[in-house]
Amino acid sequence: MDAPTPTYTGGCLCGQVRYRIAAQPGPSRICWCRDCQRISANGSVNVIFPTAAIQISGEVGQYVRLADSGNRVTMRFCPQCGSQLFSDSTGRPGLTVVRVGTLDEPSAIRPQANIWSASAPTWACLDVALERVEQAPAAPPTVAR
Repeated sequence: MDAPTPTYTGGCLCGQVRYRIAAQPGPSRICWCRDCQRISANGSVNVIFPTAAIQISGEVGQYVRLADSGNRVTMRFCPQCGSQLFSDSTGRPGLTVVRVGTLDEPSAIRPQANIWSASAPTWACLDVALERVEQAPAAPPTVAR
């Protein structure tokens, strides 16, 4: 018998945006790229899920930019409180990065690696038990649409 699909819930600081995810999580990493440092004032703990598995209630704002990789990145956030919730990239179609801190149970997802660690500030506390990737990690497989 197959194991049941896990369900994760979360939302923004003010509660205007809520989400539900019914899927197995993909890779979870602490990202030290400059974008993640700017949105979190530290490394950002992220997990990848299939985009189609995420149900969002409430209005979500977005900011689109061209990344150093040449990919178009869409950052999605609550327009009321500014909480950063999701990120999508043309470099990983069908997959969405979810900010682990926005999960109702953030301990349910454990980071597996530090990525972009070469960009981390000298004071950053990088867990030596986690894999360390100096720049971008290998791309996860894409999801069939």
